[in-house]
Amino acid sequence: MHPGENISIPLQWSGFPAGTKSFALSIMAPHPVANNWVHWLVVNIPSDVTSLPEGASGQGMPAGSRELQNGFGKAGYGGPQPPSGTGKHPYVITVYALDTAELGIEQTATLADFEKALKTRVLDKAEITGTFTVP
Repeated sequence: MHPGENISIPLQWSGFPAGTKSFALSIMAPHPVANNWVHWLVVNIPSDVTSLPEGASGQGMPAGSRELQNGFGKAGYGGPQPPSGTGKHPYVITVYALDTAELGIEQTATLADFEKALKTRVLDKAEITGTFTVP
């Protein structure tokens, strides 16, 4: 992760179920100080796309995908910026395999809106957690 630089991280996934029509992506910071801060929400990633290169947010996203508003109030990826002295901050990266090609959701959707839109559409999901600390 690139603190404060807002350069989206590279991601790659595989092993998704048959019938997957698109993917959605979230990067959240569940640390008590961050309180489920949204770093990146993406919907409508085509089912034939299985990776995103570093720096894809804002300029290299797959055709048809949509970046939603992050916790900083901007569409796209917002990098880690934990307050100094607050210890290790976990960042949970989740890729969702969906049964629909297009998830109808506003770009300004909240995390609750995103979760509600996914609720009946998720075929499977994969999750990984990384940590970041500012001294």
